[in-house]
Amino acid sequence: MQRSHIVRPAAMFWGLAVYMPVGVTYLSALLLLVALLVAGSGRERIARLRANPLWWPVVAYVAWTLIVLAIRPHYPETPSNLVHGLRIAATLLMAMALARDEAMWALRGFLLISALNLLLVVVFYAVGGFHIWAPLRGVVMEVGNKSISNALLFSVVASTAAVWGLSRIAAHRPLRALPAFALVLLLVAVVALPLTSRTSVLALLLVLPLVCIHQWRSHLKALSAALIVGAVVLGAGLYQLPQLQQKVEVGIQEIEKAQAGEIFHGSMVIRYFMYRDTGRMIADRPLTGWGIGGWTEQWHQRGPALFADSNMPHNDFLWMGAQGGLPGLLSLLAIMVAAVWQAWKRPDIAGRYALAATLIALIASCVNSALRDAQIGLALLWIAMVYLRLAQERQDPEPWRDLWPGRRIGGESEASKRAAAPG
Repeated sequence: MQRSHIVRPAAMFWGLAVYMPVGVTYLSALLLLVALLVAGSGRERIARLRANPLWWPVVAYVAWTLIVLAIRPHYPETPSNLVHGLRIAATLLMAMALARDEAMWALRGFLLISALNLLLVVVFYAVGGFHIWAPLRGVVMEVGNKSISNALLFSVVASTAAVWGLSRIAAHRPLRALPAFALVLLLVAVVALPLTSRTSVLALLLVLPLVCIHQWRSHLKALSAALIVGAVVLGAGLYQLPQLQQKVEVGIQEIEKAQAGEIFHGSMVIRYFMYRDTGRMIADRPLTGWGIGGWTEQWHQRGPALFADSNMPHNDFLWMGAQGGLPGLLSLLAIMVAAVWQAWKRPDIAGRYALAATLIALIASCVNSALRDAQIGLALLWIAMVYLRLAQERQDPEPWRDLWPGRRIGGESEASKRAAAPG
């Protein structure tokens, strides 16, 4: 194998590893970094990075992080928080440095392992349950943040299927869309029931209408019909999920009790106090924050003692704002908003795939630590940026062509032949 080809299997391995425990995903990230460094074509990759619209937001984010590290106090949590902050930037840059074919191999790995894991979930509950290998327990049941990460990845697959199904409707082939929408409903059931992820369901509820708007933004009648049908189907589906309804009701009750001053273990209770107190941290040090790693010390001083073990505020932008001030918050937010905007600007199906994936990452970052927590960020952020990387192939009318190598005919895909044909 030539040195230039070692990036493809490394990228695919990261795609395959996203559902695995965080140690495996760290290993896959390290292997890709080594592959990128030794594979050659360094100038080409650097040029690709510097031409990318995300380059300067990432540079600003890293530069401000290092400035705050130099001028603000250090804490016991400073090393770990610095690593997590730089890991976010490294994940983005590695995805953006990939060539199209390398990004495609990462996508193949992700979709292949997603299909296998979905099959595992179906078999596990259809058969009635059996012993699951410990690293895969987070795929079939709730086991903390890893199951949240897996639910978000399933949400990305669901949005991908929805986008493809909508494209079949637009092409006047509605029967071909039925399997895609059946897959969407199955994935919604998985993230809402065995994984019980409110974050994932919320993301899908927000993302699916937006991809409809993206597809039919110039056709208001078709857009209105799609939104109405989608609302009816999703509403009917959610109505049949009492477990999810109960969790939403409990969350609302927890917020009401927290506002009344009650302190107890509850997902929304801890978020209420975290968001309130982290906002106060930012207000007290709006320019440079409390320093890298300073959130935990401030939380111990301000937050309820019952939640003293928490090390992140379940909102990546508040986390960055607390330790880096408003410039830190805005630099991280600019990266994620720029990613969504780049996807939105591409009007075809590749843009919609990336729009859904980057929006899910943005939403999860607002209601959970989808960037700061490596269990989520090494998977969701990586996949979202791979989707975006393909959407940034501006000169390529079909960047998702040849998704499966078997679709090639005579070394060239049918899509490529159509794109190259005159007229």
